[in-house]
Amino acid sequence: MTALSDLNERLGFAPETRAIILNADDFGMCHAANSAITDLLAAGRIDSTTVMVPCAWSPEALAFAAGNAGLDVGVHLVLTSEWSRYRWRPLTGGATSLVDGAGFFPSDVLVVEQRATLDDVAAELAAQLRAALDAGVDVTHLDNHMGSVYGLATGRDFLRPVLELAARHGLPFRLPRTVNGAAEGAAMQEKLDEAVIAADALGVEIIDRLWSHPFELQAEGTQDEETYEQVRDGFIALLRQVPAGVTEIYLHPMVDDDELRAAVDFGAKKRGYELRLLADPAVLQAIDDESLVRIGWRSLRDLQRSPRT
Repeated sequence: MTALSDLNERLGFAPETRAIILNADDFGMCHAANSAITDLLAAGRIDSTTVMVPCAWSPEALAFAAGNAGLDVGVHLVLTSEWSRYRWRPLTGGATSLVDGAGFFPSDVLVVEQRATLDDVAAELAAQLRAALDAGVDVTHLDNHMGSVYGLATGRDFLRPVLELAARHGLPFRLPRTVNGAAEGAAMQEKLDEAVIAADALGVEIIDRLWSHPFELQAEGTQDEETYEQVRDGFIALLRQVPAGVTEIYLHPMVDDDELRAAVDFGAKKRGYELRLLADPAVLQAIDDESLVRIGWRSLRDLQRSPRT
């Protein structure tokens, strides 16, 4: 098991500080995502977001980020395209191991791990970051859509090109040092320990843990469908369990409108709920009651780029 990190202390906090980063994934996926995330950033309801550069609405997201350089905006590195009616393609073109028979990114992580070549992955991820930088975005960090670089399906990961990319550009990466104790947790932690060693060797700042709540709405479409109040209460319970260290909590807040429902196969209501809960007084009160310290990825980037003693 990876030892407890000294990230709190290096950020200037006491060791027992419970720091959180509230991150909104999927910026640029669609206009519904952009509308929600820009409002949340402007209101200070989230600490950071990450852009899906290959998606159709990324120009709007990138333009917003370029015009608001003080906000924490990273790149949500993409190797998958999961919806059936709305798809996106690699920036590096169709003559690559990263596409399916229709020329889009594969819909699931398993296919990526089975078919993608290391060189193609490295080239595509570098192209996505370069596109964001060329758009004028002051990129604060990198993370990954659907966990497609972690080796979750077969054990074949693409962390080396990601960490090397992050090191070259002085950017932290969303890699947790520890995982929760699930049935497969021991094997996953062993693999994660190897990745942590690689990140540390390259000087890439990573977080202590990565949390979220269920991606889908429980019993969606049935009479037992999870209510907003249940989603909110579950999220508050998650906040109350945050331990010492730096924890990113990622969500997918979007406006639940006709565009979103046309784009996604499921989960539109849940994404609308996540937009709502981030401004819910009960959630804000829980953060205050628990003395959680909210930080952004810029703090980790500054730490990574600062001289070490």
